[in-house]
Order: sequence, then structure tokens, then C-alpha cells
Amino acid sequence: MQILQTRRQFLANLTLSGAAALASVRDSIAAEAPLDTTTVRFSRSPGICIAPQFIAEELIRAEGLTDFQYVDQQAGLASIAMLGRGDIDFALDFATALAIPIDQGAPIKVLAGVHVGCYELFAHEGINSVLDLKGKTVGVGQNLGSDPHVFVTAMATNVGLDPLKDINWITSDVKALDLFMQRKTDAFLGFPPEPQELRARKIGHVIVNSIQDRPWSQHFCCMLASNATYAQKYPVATKRVVRAIIKATEMCVSEPERVARFLVDGGYTKQYEPALQALKEISYAKWRDHDPEDTIRFFSLRLREGGMIKSSPQKIIANGTDWRFLNEIKRELKT
Repeated sequence: MQILQTRRQFLANLTLSGAAALASVRDSIAAEAPLDTTTVRFSRSPGICIAPQFIAEELIRAEGLTDFQYVDQQAGLASIAMLGRGDIDFALDFATALAIPIDQGAPIKVLAGVHVGCYELFAHEGINSVLDLKGKTVGVGQNLGSDPHVFVTAMATNVGLDPLKDINWITSDVKALDLFMQRKTDAFLGFPPEPQELRARKIGHVIVNSIQDRPWSQHFCCMLASNATYAQKYPVATKRVVRAIIKATEMCVSEPERVARFLVDGGYTKQYEPALQALKEISYAKWRDHDPEDTIRFFSLRLREGGMIKSSPQKIIANGTDWRFLNEIKRELKT
């Protein structure tokens, strides 16, 4: 109840951007077909970069989806696995994390890009590029197939390395961040607030910043996806969820201080300053500029080169994307 009240206070206290977002929701609803469902489910996954999901709840309710639910994650089951199983209806996750289950036949549809960048690849002295990772150790958490493993694999194939032979992947119950700080690994891929912590403590240096460095800065990091059955059965509700997430994404641009405070008060992260720094650095505004299909094509190709998926980028796009809702919303915003 406290978190729900915090959300309501958050939207109530927003400046003109929040009021405009809610007014735009009401205007859009008036011109649309009646809702085909009032139920929508997300998982409560931690993470600063997926802030739009958390602050979108009241916007989604304003769209008429009053039966908004958070489904707790089961042990060892990622949100994308829950999405494919139909345990939840929508998820915000990495483009790489979406391409792999689509390749495996999971009923998932990628609907929109949310933001560019958030992850940074750190290394110790003597390593100045991804090419320098040849023969080096990279910590990737408890298991291969983790987000850091997949992302660094994409980086390696992009520069011609063979990730299976050229990089020594270190799995451990000890956090990959701790192994890097203890100099037990040579490189580490961090997600907010980890990069902010490493910079503050002056540990290592950045060799890839996905917010600034090409080609990563030209593609989405996190994207919005739905369960395919939900999107097919409830197209009106799906469009309204996409619209609410986009408006929440714009709030991350216009009100980063309030969003950071909301994330701390809601228990999604612990420290305000690293959250605020991350929100200001992440390119949320790029949702308008970049083509989400290019992102799926790019990462699918990189992962296919790294042996992580078998399908061609064209097949991943054909089976696992649906841009009609995003395109409709973009047309509405132009008018």
C-alpha cells in the first residue's frame, strides 16, 4: 500500500510534463475503441534503467486498465521466461535477452524501444579495447547465458573475436562486481548503479560506454515486449500500455530528480545520487529517433555470429516483433 501511495504522490507532484501526459491519455482514450480487457500484469524486476515500467502504473490505470498487477518472480525464473510462459503480459528487458527466447520459439512480441544505453564495460590497466580481451577473464555472474555474458559476446563478435575461444568466462557465486574490484577478473560489464559506483571509487576504466560509443549508442538497450497471445487478443489494451510506457519514458527525461526519488522510496534501488546520475546519463529521449527493428536486426546478427541463436535476423523480426502500436502512437503524437 505504501508503494502505491508513493506512485500516486509521484504523479500528483509532477510538474507540467506529468499533467500533460495524463491529459494526453484522456484525449487519446476518447477517440479509441472500447477496451478489450482491463487486466495487465508485469513482473517486479529490479533495475534503475527500467524506471518507465515502475512510474507507468498510474498512467496505465488512467488508460482504463484498472486491474494492474505485479507478479512476483519465481526463483531462477527471469521476467522474459515468465513472459513467454504467459505468467505476465508485458516486460521491459534487454534486446539481447528478447532475441534468444524468440529464436527458441517463445511467444513474444517486441513492441517498442525504450532507451539507448545503460551498460558499461570496465577493465583494468593494460586493456583498452574489446580486442584486448583476447585471452583475458570476464566475470559474468553465476551462469553462462547471463545478460553480461550475452552482451560481451555481442561485443566480441562485433570486433572479430571468437567468444567461445578467445575469452575466459568466469562464473561464480561471488558477485561479478566484487570479483572485478578484488582484481580476480580482468573485465566486468556493469549496469546502473554499478558503473556509477566504480567511477566514484576510481576502480578500473571504461572501454565501452553503450550510451556514447558506436555501434551500441545507435541501438536500443531495453525494449518493451508483450506476450504474443495478449497482444493478439487485446490490441486496444496493448496499444494503451505501449502509450503509457512511452509517456513514462518521457518523464524520465523531463523529471529525473522525481523519478530517482520515486525509485528509492519504492524500494527499486537504494541510493538516490547514483540513480539520479544514471537517469540523466541514459538516453531515454532516443525512443523517437532510433528504429527498434534495426536494434533487433543488429543484436540478432551479433548473437548468431556468437553461436547463441540459430535464426536469421529476418526470421527473428518476422516472428518476434510487432511495430503497429508504436507506429500508431508516433502518428498521434505528430498530430
